[in-house]
Order: sequence, then structure tokens, then C-alpha cells
Amino acid sequence: MDDTSKYLIHATISADGVVERSDVVGAIFGQTEGLLGDELDLRDLQQSSKVGRIDVEVQSESGRSHGEVTIATSLDKVATATLGAALETITRVGPCTARLEVTNIEDVRAAKRREVVDRAKELLATSFDDSIMSSEEILREVREHVRVEDITEYEGLPAGPHVVESDAVVIVEGRADVLQLLKYGIKNAIAVEGTNVPQAVVDLTQEKTVTAFLDGDRGGDLILKELSQVAEVDYVAFAPSGKSVEDLLHAEVFEALREKVPFEVVAESNAPHESIAATDGSAVPAPEGAGGVSGADTTDEPATTQSPVTSAETEAASAVETPDRDTDSTAGSSAGSTADEGTDSTAEEATGSTVEATADSTADATTESASETGDHAVAQVVESEPAQPGETDTETAESDRPVDTLRGHVAAVVGEETGDVRLLDEEFDVIAEGGVDEAFDLVRETETVPYAVVIDGELSQRVLDVSAQRGVDHVVARSFGEFVKRPTSVRIRTASQLLDVE
Repeated sequence: MDDTSKYLIHATISADGVVERSDVVGAIFGQTEGLLGDELDLRDLQQSSKVGRIDVEVQSESGRSHGEVTIATSLDKVATATLGAALETITRVGPCTARLEVTNIEDVRAAKRREVVDRAKELLATSFDDSIMSSEEILREVREHVRVEDITEYEGLPAGPHVVESDAVVIVEGRADVLQLLKYGIKNAIAVEGTNVPQAVVDLTQEKTVTAFLDGDRGGDLILKELSQVAEVDYVAFAPSGKSVEDLLHAEVFEALREKVPFEVVAESNAPHESIAATDGSAVPAPEGAGGVSGADTTDEPATTQSPVTSAETEAASAVETPDRDTDSTAGSSAGSTADEGTDSTAEEATGSTVEATADSTADATTESASETGDHAVAQVVESEPAQPGETDTETAESDRPVDTLRGHVAAVVGEETGDVRLLDEEFDVIAEGGVDEAFDLVRETETVPYAVVIDGELSQRVLDVSAQRGVDHVVARSFGEFVKRPTSVRIRTASQLLDVE
């Protein structure tokens, strides 16, 4: 009956003598029998479950009795009120004079509604997450999940998926460090898993630009010392003093990479992580031509706009490269010269640094457009044909171009299909010359830093990287290979772009 009752009749009873519960119940049935007719006879209503059990609580004190009576009903309001009024006709309980008074008729459903409202308020306050994720946050979270899932192994060592094909590698201490860098989009990291550097890491670093990114403690110093004895380390970056790479936030990771220094700066230090902290990155002079060295291969690190930076800052910022684009990032529109072999409208992705246009010629035309989605910015730069020193607008034929200009050398090397590489100084005099297969060694080993490199062949990532390391300003080639990064300090063009011929 309690589950189906609509109302509760609450009444008080008092008697001039000692009475029991059974006396009160008997008085209620006996003195209301036939009072309201057959339809509201209390016994019949109980048998049909329209009236529930009569609950009586009675106490006796000083020869008098008093208590409470509760009756549950499923009748309508009118019938319930009538029944309640009938109870007040009781004048005796057993041999004692008595008085019964209805104090309240409670709507059970209203009480339940109040309970529902109170509980709903409690649930609303405690059971819902007030944070609403934006579209950008949703995409970032999904992206980070995919990045973490991308962890692979190289010769049994934890590594990012781009370790093998990338021309740069970031060496960290453990698996947790690799996972943390993957979370932020750096996919060319590999862990040495201890102070004993595995031979697989040594072999991997022979042909790559190596950045050691280690914990800011004595352990990081020891690993760097071991690593430098068995492999060539180009750059060094440390987590802030006392912190591990695996504990760094997004901004701290890229700040540490921007403050990386050439290994020579800390080679003689007993505590390299303290030495780098003392220099604060910007105070370290960059080696000649190091402006375009890349150390970290990232897919999703967003580009940021900064004020003009020092050479060391430019070098450090280029530690983040972007070999592929997320599906939600789009390159901006491009304008410029005719492309060669699918390189038209080449998209250059810059992360964490300001790309400063080379000011060595006055007629350089640069069109840049950036489209940002979420954390990503893709800067697309297409450069038109520059005017070189000594050129005139009347030079229209390859055969008429003098060899003391960049165009003239390009016409002589690429236009004549010599299969050679030619290194030029700022006066466009020849520094060195050889076969295309010697390009890497020539650029790396010439005593004078080349101002320009002309290649009658395909420009590879290795040659582009060593050109950036040496500080070469211009590289002109017959065609481009597949690049996983484009150093911002070197201006690269195909011969057809420069000569304006098919």
C-alpha cells in the first residue's frame, strides 16, 4: 500500500485514561462503521486496498494517554478529506473519553517530488563535468592519442616512427621521454635506455644530425659524456635543472630545444646541464652557418611569430621540422615562378621561429600566406626570380649570360648538362668544382664558406643540411629530392626557376 498511496492522514489522539493501540484501532473501526455509507466504509476500503494499515503510536503518562494516528489512502482528495473528518467523530476509546484531531493530510506525491528536486539539485552539482571541450581541444586530444600510439622500436630500443627516414635524430634517455616527445609531435626521438650507449644508436647517428636532449641532472651529464665518446653529437639540449624530459610541458620542451647549443660549447664542462642553464641559450654564439640545422622531426608543432632573433635562437628554433601535415592544416595560397618536377607551390613549414627573408638582393619577391587550424600554422613561401649582382634586364639568352653572375654559372653548369657541382663565393668566383656525387664532401670540406652552390642534379636532404650548417646562402639545382625539413637560412631554387626557361 505504501507504494501506491497518494495521501497520508496524520491525526493526534488523547484519552482520559490508560488505553492501548488495539483500543484505538477498535474505536476507529467501530465508531466510523456505517457513518459514511458503504462506499466509504473503512473495512471495505482496507479490503480493496484503497486504505492502508492504521498505524498508532500511543503512550500513557499520569493516568492519561496520548499518541499519533497515521492512515495511508489511495482515494482522491475529496474522499480522503471526508474520511479524515469522520475520524474526528470518535469520542471514546474503550472506557475512556477521547478526542481525535486530524493535524495534516500529506500529499505523498508532493513529498516525492520534493525529494526528486533535492536529489536532482545534488546530482546537478556533483555529477556533471562543467568543462566543455572546444573543437580545438577535441582535435588536440585525439591528435595526442594518435601520437602516443605511434611509438615503435629500433633495434629493440623505444623510438619514434620517423627515426629511420629522418636526417636528424633526437637522443633521449628512456621510453618515457620518447612518449612525451611523441605527445608533442616530435617523431624522430630514440632512447638509449641507460649510460651504456647501444651500438644501434651509434650506427644510426653516423649519417644524421644528432641532438642529445637529456635530463637536467648528473645522470644527463654522464649519458652525454658516454654518447660523445662513441658517436658524433652535433647539438645538446637539457631539461631545466632538476627536471626530466618526461616531466616537461609542451612549452618547456620546445623552449629547451630552442636553447640547444653546439656540443663544442659544453665539451670540456664537468656539468654540461649547468653550463647550458648559465648561458640561457641566447648567449651562446652559433657556429658559422649553423642557422638551419634541424634536430627534432615534428608533424604538428605550431608556428609562432617572434621578433627578430639572434643567430643562436634561429638555429635552435629550427630544431623542429615538419615532415608531414595534419589533415586539419592547410597551406596558404602561393604565387611565384614556375615549379620543376612537382615542386611548384612548395610549402615551407616553420615552427617556433621567425623566418627572415634574405636581404642580399633587392628584387626578391616573397609571397607568404599562413592558414592556422588548432595548434598548427603552415607558412607557404614561393620566391620569384631574384636579380643578381652584375645582371641587366637585357640578358635574355643562356649563352649570353656572363659567368660572373649566379645565372651565368647556373647556365654554364646546369644549362650545359655538365653533371657537376660548383661552389661560388660572394663575388661569384669558383671556390671548388667536382662531380654531383662529390657535392656533400665539397660543401663540407671547403675552407672558404660558399656563398652559393650550383648542382646539375637532384638536391638531396644531406646536401641541403650541410649547406645550412656551413652558412650557404643560395643553392640552385636541376631538381629537388624528397625533403623532410627545409632550413630557413638557405634559399633553394631549381635552375628553371632562376633561368625562367622550361
